[in-house]
Amino acid sequence: MSNPSPVHSMNTSTVRHDTRAWKLQVWVSFGLAVTLCGTGLAYLPGEDLHRAFMVMGYVFCLSTAFALSKFIRDNERERSDTPMWSLVVWGGFGLAMALTAWGLYRMQINPTYKAFLGVSWLFLISTVFTLAKTLRDAHEAHLADARAHARRGE
Repeated sequence: MSNPSPVHSMNTSTVRHDTRAWKLQVWVSFGLAVTLCGTGLAYLPGEDLHRAFMVMGYVFCLSTAFALSKFIRDNERERSDTPMWSLVVWGGFGLAMALTAWGLYRMQINPTYKAFLGVSWLFLISTVFTLAKTLRDAHEAHLADARAHARRGE
């Protein structure tokens, strides 16, 4: 059996797209995680200052998780960023997670409420990575479709 030439396989390959069901599941999970975190933080017992710091921690974790996801994907094939940028991205994510965990651990609230906040926070972070990958895959599939149409002269 002979292997097809790269040109032949490139012309006959199809672009894989995520199913609508997968996209719906990803968005519903992300929305549910945001809703659970928002609800937990909105009704957080204690002072407004504590609530504000926890909201900032969750937002910091959210934004650094998206940044880390993009950084990892951008450097998947070859390292294109500087070591300092790598330190900033990984350090920012690590710092956000550590400080938020520390703040949550140190809070003087009911352990059940603390567990709810912790689990919803980790759910949020995991859904961020899944959402970022799904969005990036859709973007790359769109670009591949555009290149395929351009090659065919459409």
